[in-house]
Amino acid sequence: MSHPNPVGQPFRRRHAMPFGAELQREGVRFRLWAPSHEAVRLELDGAPAPLPMQRGEGGWHELVRAEARAGSRYRFVLPDGQRVPDPASRYQPEDVHGPSEVVDPAAYAWGDAGWAGRPWEEAVLYELHVGAFTPEGSFRAAIGRLDHLVALGVTAIEIMPVAEFPGGRNWGYDGVLPFAPDASYGRPEDLKALVDAAHARGLMVLLDVVYNHFGPEGNYLWAVAGETFTDRHKTPWGAAINFDGPGSEEVRAFFLHNALYWIEEFHLDGLRLDAVHAILDDSKRHILAELAERLRAAAPGRHIHLVLENEHNEASRLRRDDAGRPLQHTAQWNDDVHHVLHVAATGESSGYYAEYHGDARKLGRALAEGFAFQGEHMPYRGHPRGEPSAGLPPTAFVAFIQNHDQVGNRAFGDRLSASAAPEALRAIAACYLLLPQVPMLFMGEEWAAAQPFPFFCDFGPDLADAVREGRRNEFARFPEFADPESRARIPDPMAEATFASAKLRWEDTARPPHAGWLDWYRRILAVRHAEIIPRLSGIRRGGAFEILGESAVAVQWAFPHGILHLRANLAPRPLPVSAPPGRLLWQEGKPGGAWFLGWSIEETAA
Repeated sequence: MSHPNPVGQPFRRRHAMPFGAELQREGVRFRLWAPSHEAVRLELDGAPAPLPMQRGEGGWHELVRAEARAGSRYRFVLPDGQRVPDPASRYQPEDVHGPSEVVDPAAYAWGDAGWAGRPWEEAVLYELHVGAFTPEGSFRAAIGRLDHLVALGVTAIEIMPVAEFPGGRNWGYDGVLPFAPDASYGRPEDLKALVDAAHARGLMVLLDVVYNHFGPEGNYLWAVAGETFTDRHKTPWGAAINFDGPGSEEVRAFFLHNALYWIEEFHLDGLRLDAVHAILDDSKRHILAELAERLRAAAPGRHIHLVLENEHNEASRLRRDDAGRPLQHTAQWNDDVHHVLHVAATGESSGYYAEYHGDARKLGRALAEGFAFQGEHMPYRGHPRGEPSAGLPPTAFVAFIQNHDQVGNRAFGDRLSASAAPEALRAIAACYLLLPQVPMLFMGEEWAAAQPFPFFCDFGPDLADAVREGRRNEFARFPEFADPESRARIPDPMAEATFASAKLRWEDTARPPHAGWLDWYRRILAVRHAEIIPRLSGIRRGGAFEILGESAVAVQWAFPHGILHLRANLAPRPLPVSAPPGRLLWQEGKPGGAWFLGWSIEETAA
């Protein structure tokens, strides 16, 4: 909820939570769900000994202390003496194993009282990792680069997960305290300042959240409330989060409040939900559906955007109402578009890329209709994949040629510019940047950054060797890493140097060839803003495509009073592919030549 904003007074925001440490008139109320424990104590700064908490109904333990205040540090003490942080901690000044800190969320004075967000059709996303985005690797330092993004043509930043993780560096998907922005990036008010500064520049802010698992180090919920997990479902990380069994009401509330917390207390414009195919819920109302409904109801009058990562390609989660508004989720990361464009530019055909290699039908289908797999059997996965998606508007899909996964899950974290010829890279970039799907750049892509984005983390000694060896063994099945010597060259994810190698070098933007790439990206995004975005709301369903060659297609989308055309030969060989009809918007290469691509608009009578 937001507090009233009297004339001349700063604007304050706070999401009221039924658990954790909440400031009240009489002090601080501490509340913990620990149903298997009869007695829990509170360890509080200044108290000579842990203080007994009162056990109430449903496994809740509560205590109000008048001497506690913002800045007080505390832990919960379990019956066996184990001292644990608050699962709903708003801040962990000493990392995941240290005490939690009481935070006054209303202490930050917001300057964006009039901000209601932007329509999804205007979205040009930019995925960034706070730690690697700037040399300082902090929320505050990121503010200094926002003007660059505005000049580029970006309208929304999508921040990789910031929930408190172990150590000083991590991709963010090993978070264990989902309410606490990681202390290595700054305090909660520093993240609020970043959001505030983005809004002042017209930039939306989306945050990547992980509701499918907790990281392997610092997850004290097993000790506090083992009911949070269930053996009835299995995920790649082990036991699933309990969204549908005994005790699931409190578990669901924990994550629902987390989503509301980010939208209300941090004034975010949306969330990207990681790997929702691993959120396993057999209840009558799936947690994803409830989450979407609760968030939209909590923020009337605001543009709230919910983006999924979903290997199952469930088009049903992206359905629209008669007015074209999302019924649940706004869009999904479209891996299929990435895969068809990646194999075209690189010729790679290992692993799942084999499913897309040289398949112009999948290329045309992914560009025109969203999903390449819409229920067909996928041999790589061994089962059918996807649902029909042609009836969805293109804006239900987020298109990209690079992101943290597709770069970082390569052995060396090498970017596409390291393996694709410049003319191939320009062709596929021009394809996705003007596509009616919503484009997403990966940080540094706009200047063909030379820095890799390898996998990095900072686990304690109990996990370090296992993670290091596990990472290298992942690649043992690839021919180029069959021998131990080749695998030994894979960067050590635990090494600080691996993390340092991922940090962007902003000075490169002024040097060739990077300056030329940056100019190219600015020019093509200007075309998107002028010609594509104004027409997106009128494109209510997928387009039609025609196969022109092995990697060549013609695609068209109808909008009121016109047609958007794409013709492309995404191959190093000439093909008789002509320029599209109508007014030319953008062209790469020459008609009939290799790596030719043309976008045009054909106006029709009103």
